[in-house]
Amino acid sequence: MIRNAVAANRFYDGDPKRLRHELGRLVGPLKDVKPALAVIAPHAGYMYSGHTAAAAYARVNVPSACVVIGPNHTGLGSPAAIMSGGYWTMPMGTVPVEEKLANDVLARSRQLKNDIQAHLYEHSIEVQIPFLQYRQPNLKIVPICLAGLPYQACEDIGRSIAGAIETFEEPVLLIASTDMSHYEPKNQAEKKDRLAIERILALDPQGLFNTIFETGISMCGVIPTTVTLIAAMALNAERAVLVDYSTSGDTTGDYQSVVGYASIIID
Repeated sequence: MIRNAVAANRFYDGDPKRLRHELGRLVGPLKDVKPALAVIAPHAGYMYSGHTAAAAYARVNVPSACVVIGPNHTGLGSPAAIMSGGYWTMPMGTVPVEEKLANDVLARSRQLKNDIQAHLYEHSIEVQIPFLQYRQPNLKIVPICLAGLPYQACEDIGRSIAGAIETFEEPVLLIASTDMSHYEPKNQAEKKDRLAIERILALDPQGLFNTIFETGISMCGVIPTTVTLIAAMALNAERAVLVDYSTSGDTTGDYQSVVGYASIIID
């Protein structure tokens, strides 16, 4: 199965040389780089959220195996879709699926389906890949695309990922792809986002899930983030650190209707 880039020249530059230059500018010089269990990063166009995503990617080791979990914006395919084989064709080179890890996750889960349709036009996972390629030239990924799911399904998927990582012979980094509040005045978005970020920093997946749905926060990647928190906790996560927070208004100057972006490291 081959999955072609669909967000190139839309969310990020499709020219490999210009893209690599932009990533270098965003990530900057590496310092105090450490291993991590997971990164939570935004997936808007790089001009809006690239600096916030890069702030986290500049501070963590990126191993060759990464599980990248994003929300399903298109509505296509299974609501819990893993791509267990094949390649992603990206401007900076082809990225293979880490098939052994992907198939172990799939075998452990009652919820996940092997389904490429959900991935074909979805940008949320793709936008993370150039950052990962920039940091790790031998990158392999396990792409998981999730729509709206009950908390019990999140537990199944998160624990399945953690179990597969525990038996995998190499380090693995989890990435949850999410933007925060959508199209609200800045002060309102920041207030709502603070509630969600507090639950993430408390390593409280159930609390995050409940907070989002009880308060109506328009965080598109709440399911991937909840799953990532569940997996991280099963892998004995000790802390989560907010690296950067911004809004689209910082780029556009329009603070009446912003999208929020946060990058968080879990170790």
